[in-house]
Amino acid sequence: MLGMALAAIDGTIVSTAVPQIVGDLGGFAVFSWLFSGYLLAVTVTLPVYGKLSDTFGRKPVLIAGIVLFLVGSLLCALAWNMGALIAFRIVQGLGGGALQGTVQTIAADLYPLKERPRIQAKLSTVWATSAVAGPVVGGLLAGYADWRWIFLINLPVGALALWLVVRHLHEPARPRPKTRPRIDWAGALAVFATGTLLLTALVQGGVAWPWLSAPSLGLFAASAALAALTVVIERRAAEPIIPGWVWRRRTIASVNLALGAMGLLMVAPTVFLPTYAQSVLGLGPIAAGFVLSVMTLSWPVSAALSDRVYNRIGFRLTAIIGMSAALLVLLAFPLLPYPGEPWQPALIMLLLGAALGLFQLPLIVGVQSTVGWAERGTTTASVLFCRQVGQSVGAAVFGAVANGVLAARLLDAPAPGLPDDLDAVARTLEDPGALSAAATDQLRRAVDAAVDHVYIGAAGAAALALLALVVLAPRRFPVIMEPEDRRP
Repeated sequence: MLGMALAAIDGTIVSTAVPQIVGDLGGFAVFSWLFSGYLLAVTVTLPVYGKLSDTFGRKPVLIAGIVLFLVGSLLCALAWNMGALIAFRIVQGLGGGALQGTVQTIAADLYPLKERPRIQAKLSTVWATSAVAGPVVGGLLAGYADWRWIFLINLPVGALALWLVVRHLHEPARPRPKTRPRIDWAGALAVFATGTLLLTALVQGGVAWPWLSAPSLGLFAASAALAALTVVIERRAAEPIIPGWVWRRRTIASVNLALGAMGLLMVAPTVFLPTYAQSVLGLGPIAAGFVLSVMTLSWPVSAALSDRVYNRIGFRLTAIIGMSAALLVLLAFPLLPYPGEPWQPALIMLLLGAALGLFQLPLIVGVQSTVGWAERGTTTASVLFCRQVGQSVGAAVFGAVANGVLAARLLDAPAPGLPDDLDAVARTLEDPGALSAAATDQLRRAVDAAVDHVYIGAAGAAALALLALVVLAPRRFPVIMEPEDRRP
């Protein structure tokens, strides 16, 4: 849990310190890569670490991930300009990929099927706490100390996690392979390069360059060509990084697609709800964060209780019920009155967290229970990889949708100088004298309409997740019963 907390909190703790970092180091034009570079490194390394943990064991991979993360943290604290800080954030992400995937796999290794919901709920609590505490801690350190402490506080936490893992994590003895394990370095490099180009195109498209510009089209074309090359390399490899059985088995393929769709829909609350709360409801940053954070209260509780449901009706049907509820909740968001009260979107988020807790955890526990130790790391990494890619695709697609709706609503605006993208809306509304009352109201209504369209799109992603489960997933997951699971 300490190791996972390192990776979880680092995704949010930097956000509130950006003004201080930019003021000290400069580089305002590229500061978004502080987040994009970290996410990129975490995502593209997940399949690689999953395969390595199946080949050499979880403990060495986890130790290497913690060490690499701490080295990256120390380098970030010593960064002398924005370029160096972005590069060192990528080093952090290379370690964070090992932390995310390996911790989830170890949880399945150490606990039998009946106890996994309890430990997975605790891991969900780590993410929930980090989502709330990260921006607060980052703001306090940046405001009252120095932004470099954001990275330095990782060192004692990581050192404690490293000591506990080295001293107390004892993996069960496994029979030695008859032949020396082969590392598919060509496949690892191909997966890394493909993911890097694809995620760069998704993250920077519409931001650094237009979607239909030469850089955007070139990156998408290059990522497609590399994806085809990756398939060829992996089909010929003796021990591929992403083996073909990940997609040939109906259970794993359906869970990958369903959680990829969940990553897509998660962009609506996590990215666009704070903008809605500040621009439409007129809340401050802290209050807007609270509207979002209520989702992290119901999610772990729902996840912890989900075993009482799936032990009766199965993993698939439980997940279908959870995502069906999420679909209804997402469709309810556009029905909220304008401008409305803060408790209304907060209630929506509370219900959404409960629904998604009932959806995600049964699928993760279920798919991990269908494979043995030697395949569990690869399986878990494939699931997390698809979820991360879904989030990147969602950020790109829904960002384009929101900005398109906003621009269309403001096309015939009576007041000049109105922003045409969501990033500039908050800055405009912070200056009350910049706009007339009528123009301000029109701008708020345009943001309301843009976020409503994003939530409708998120409901479409929920429908895709349901389709993957209904069409592809078997009625009963082929669970491998371990000795601990057979005990009365």
